[in-house]
Amino acid sequence: MTEAVLLVGGQGTRLRPLTINTPKPMLPVAGVPFTVHQITRARDAGVTRIVLGTSYRAEVFREFIDGNDLGIEVVIATEDEPLGTGGAIRHALPYLTSGPDEPVLVFNGDVLSGLDIAGLVRHHVTSESDVSLYLTPVEDPRAYGLVPTDELGRVTQFLEKPQTPEEIVTDQINAGCYVFKRSIIDAIPTGRPVSVERETFPGLLEAGALVSGVVDRGYWLDLGTPLSFVRGSCDLVMGLAPSPAVAAIGSSLVLPGSVIGARAHLDGGTTIGSNVDVGDDCVIDGAVVFDGAVIGAGARITNSIIGVGSRIGSGCVIDGAVIGDGAVIGAGNELLAGARVWPDAVIGDTAVRFSSDRS
Repeated sequence: MTEAVLLVGGQGTRLRPLTINTPKPMLPVAGVPFTVHQITRARDAGVTRIVLGTSYRAEVFREFIDGNDLGIEVVIATEDEPLGTGGAIRHALPYLTSGPDEPVLVFNGDVLSGLDIAGLVRHHVTSESDVSLYLTPVEDPRAYGLVPTDELGRVTQFLEKPQTPEEIVTDQINAGCYVFKRSIIDAIPTGRPVSVERETFPGLLEAGALVSGVVDRGYWLDLGTPLSFVRGSCDLVMGLAPSPAVAAIGSSLVLPGSVIGARAHLDGGTTIGSNVDVGDDCVIDGAVVFDGAVIGAGARITNSIIGVGSRIGSGCVIDGAVIGDGAVIGAGNELLAGARVWPDAVIGDTAVRFSSDRS
């Protein structure tokens, strides 16, 4: 295995307002863009060349890749308009160098997992499959596409989001990582959106292709919602999810340039970005605070995301909320589960003194 395609073209609408300025895969997770965790895991599994399938805010990816050496060749393929999962894979074809029968790893840009990537590729090669899918069991599969397999591991159906109990024939779902025989990518239609889940994979079954599934019961998480985004970041910091890109394992991660006030308590896998000012007596538990934020004294922040350069006033309670870049939250405000504050918005007393300021 030498090549992979990483699909990072989505707009990340479920994570707004964070994704207004930054594409979802480039949001910091445990201190680095989420894409870095995926690229370095693929690198360590033996991938030497990776194609980023971009669309939304493609320039953000290009600027980062041009300025960082991740120990792997990274090529960027940008869609002029979104083409769906299958269309994005086909769009990457001219950037691939693999032969027709060689394996190409493909994975979604918003899934955090502990998958044995090299093991999936070995299965694909030894089973002589046309496509191999990473499957994982979940307690409630209704929000996902079900993928039942037979006793030999061959996929028998693709069932999109079952609506009734009778339709839930398995707890195995498509976990967002595949290995394609490159010639299968050649056959995906061009010039229009294509869904691998609804068109490519069912079409392969109808044509008699060998589509196999590898069930992995290890760590798996879709980072598409604010709560799961926070959970994924915290799990990486605490070592519950694997990544070679995590700087240090522990109860919290504080990046360079940040100042933590007296008696401030950080826990639950919290990440404090660079140049953050955390005031005295703050409690930040299971949260992600992006670069340059200011947290006033005595604030309590849990299960939340604090955007770049945001200012949280003294005594605020932020629980289960998303605060956009540059927003200002006046002293004493409470923002609870589901609250979302747009970038540069101002809530409360705009003249409040942020008691974490040490100038």
